[in-house]
Amino acid sequence: MIEIIDLRKKFEGKWITKGVNLEIPEEEMTVIIGRSGEGKSVLLKQIIGLIKPTSGHIIINGKDITKLHGQDLQNVFKKVGYVFQFAALLDSLNVFENVGLTLLENGIPSDKVLPIVKEKLALVNLSPDILYKYPSELSGGMKKRVGFARTLITNPEVILYDEPTTGLDPITSKIIHELMFDMQKKLKVTSIIISHDIEIFNFADNVALLDDGEIRYVGKAKDIWESDNPYIYQFIRGLSNGPIKTEVVQNLQNGEIL
Repeated sequence: MIEIIDLRKKFEGKWITKGVNLEIPEEEMTVIIGRSGEGKSVLLKQIIGLIKPTSGHIIINGKDITKLHGQDLQNVFKKVGYVFQFAALLDSLNVFENVGLTLLENGIPSDKVLPIVKEKLALVNLSPDILYKYPSELSGGMKKRVGFARTLITNPEVILYDEPTTGLDPITSKIIHELMFDMQKKLKVTSIIISHDIEIFNFADNVALLDDGEIRYVGKAKDIWESDNPYIYQFIRGLSNGPIKTEVVQNLQNGEIL
């Protein structure tokens, strides 16, 4: 389990993360939703160690990563994979080199890496025919899947996704969601997804809503549509692009919004 306790982050005098508390169950898919600019990606990057929090704690497998340094921190993150928003493939490398990069950099011979790369590509439903193609020759959905395969190369126990369907059409987005769900079930990984795409509710186990740097809702994805939480109501129905309206809260409390 991953536990986030009173996590806070300040940039240039402005608080972005304002005391986040959240438990993420093992071997389940948890999606963190919220409008643009609410600090979702900043939260994710704190969990993966790309951004150091101002205060608070992040406990992964019983270890508080905010207190770890050097090799101790690296040992924790060896079991954590990160899928970047736009796949972040290296244009000068082909698919084989992109997926197998970590192993190749560690001196493992290419002939040993090749079957591992093929195995990971198969897990994301990609043919070995693309092994020696370059990112410029791939569609947006294929790039996403190559990025997934690269994340799987180290057999992570936890996978973090930053807006995995950004820039994709609805059909490809659904395929990517189905793939993430299939990977999570097959590999028994813990998945954490940052998203504003409500289609993900059909695949996730849990939903947490981040608003103005705080978690305003945590619940099961299957119950999301029946929730009377005003922040969930506003997010799903898009009632406002600004701060949540007082009348929304009042009307929900009075049972006037159906």
